[in-house]
Amino acid sequence: MTYENALKNIHSLLTFGSRPGLDRMKTLLDRLGNPQDKLKYIHVAGTNGKGSVCAMLSSALVAAGFKTGLFISPYITDFRERIQINNASVSKEVLADAVEKTFPIVLELRESGVVITEFEYVNALEFYIHANERCDIVVLETGMGGLLDCTNVIKPPLCSVITTIGLDHTAVLGDTVEKIAAQKCGIIKPGSIAVTSAQCGEVMKVIERTTGRLGVPLVKSESAKLEVISQSLRGNELKYKSKSFNLALAGDHQIENAKTALAAIEALCRSGLISVSVDDVAEGFENAENPARLELLSEKPIVLLDGAHNPNGIEALKKAVQKFLPNQKIICVAGMLADKDIDSSIDLLNGIFDSVYTVPVNNPRAVSPKELAEKFTKACGSVVCFDSAEAAFDAALKKAGEENSAVLICGSLYLAGEIRPYAIRALEKI
Repeated sequence: MTYENALKNIHSLLTFGSRPGLDRMKTLLDRLGNPQDKLKYIHVAGTNGKGSVCAMLSSALVAAGFKTGLFISPYITDFRERIQINNASVSKEVLADAVEKTFPIVLELRESGVVITEFEYVNALEFYIHANERCDIVVLETGMGGLLDCTNVIKPPLCSVITTIGLDHTAVLGDTVEKIAAQKCGIIKPGSIAVTSAQCGEVMKVIERTTGRLGVPLVKSESAKLEVISQSLRGNELKYKSKSFNLALAGDHQIENAKTALAAIEALCRSGLISVSVDDVAEGFENAENPARLELLSEKPIVLLDGAHNPNGIEALKKAVQKFLPNQKIICVAGMLADKDIDSSIDLLNGIFDSVYTVPVNNPRAVSPKELAEKFTKACGSVVCFDSAEAAFDAALKKAGEENSAVLICGSLYLAGEIRPYAIRALEKI
């Protein structure tokens, strides 16, 4: 099977949507020989920060010599980013071979009435590939929620990590932060360690009740002592014990993410489950990459790419813009999905941009550029609709050169994935 055919088979399952529940996943994995039971995990759930925390954890473990698997979603530019080993995407050959061996089982199950979704199958591929490659540890990011997320078929992990929780996917997870937190806390299991980022009071109460009921030790990110030396759009210069290093992920929220990852590492080291040195942490965090998270694509002109798509993420983006680009004219290229809290996000961005260019996003859940433009008119006086993200970026780049403005692309990780390769090529021509 070719890689292209493998991708066609995977994406043919997209029509079956995302459906919470573990029974289908358990049935599929049982047919595959339960590869998930052959691996050790750090399981990560949360509303924002999951990808960055996963990137730091994986990178530090690799620096410490562990053969490390990584499962993330969504990908930005290449599907294989979702399944990595030692911070490198699995090869096309490995993925194609895995699909060739496992996809017939998906078709057989469908014939018997068990319909596997795309996310479930990709997660099963991850288990299958990482088990075959004999990874020492897998850093496993949940898709949506936690309790009923298909990644939650694993046995108790080495550690469960809960990153910042806010309102998102409310139609599925609940309409309050407490309900959402209860779903996220579903990954916490007896016989493990729990680690949490700083949370609002209501969320922290849910986490503390859950760990108390299960008898699971809880470690808070505040226990990790990181010194901030300096900050810029290039990243955060940090010091951990005797080592200084640059975390190439900008913004105050990334300092909190770094503390969360570090708290998990320290807790696992104290328990004797892993051995990671100060040098490993410094090297790992310095090498950690997570594209489209306040990513600086260019300094002249300043071009930033950010995938923030819910009020929590937009708030972090807003704070970073105000901190690093005070009094700077900013052109925003924005595209969003209709099932997100668009109104709250736009309210947060009120007055931040001088111009907004709304664009389509190649996703069936996307809001139209025209509708998004109408919503943005209350937050910005100059709003223009574009038929493509590429045309909007070209126009923004031209205007930035003429007016000494910065360009910020934001609103969706799907938009970020679409525009990133084009933006990089366009900037190389300047």
